[in-house]
Amino acid sequence: MRYLETFHRRLRRIREDGRLSTLDVAEMCGVDETRVKSWELNDARQRGYPGVTELLDFCLKTETPLENLLDLDDPGDDGQLELPGLAFSNSDDLSVALKELEAEIDRVQLSDEEAELLRRFRKTSSDNRRMVLQILGDS
Repeated sequence: MRYLETFHRRLRRIREDGRLSTLDVAEMCGVDETRVKSWELNDARQRGYPGVTELLDFCLKTETPLENLLDLDDPGDDGQLELPGLAFSNSDDLSVALKELEAEIDRVQLSDEEAELLRRFRKTSSDNRRMVLQILGDS
């Protein structure tokens, strides 16, 4: 999450400059206050990050440009924010990009049969899992 490396400091600065409490931000983003506090933690191992919806809610409700919160000015960076699942489209048309995203989600979605196999695989003993993996590896 390279684009969120300094997010915690930027969020705190914008929040404090706007005289907003962590509770105010939580209400704007539809999360609880402890979640917002986790976004501002200095320790990266304990720090949480907002989802795209929460991030956009904050930007819209505070009229903060997204680039003020994210690290987008990396040398050699073309300025394109790459969010997982959204960077695969070559189209500038949002409806085309959304259709491509839907097709990609459908492609990776497990069928009922695959989900059942995975559920059973997870529930079985480690010896059985090893045996299944050996059988599949020989194919």
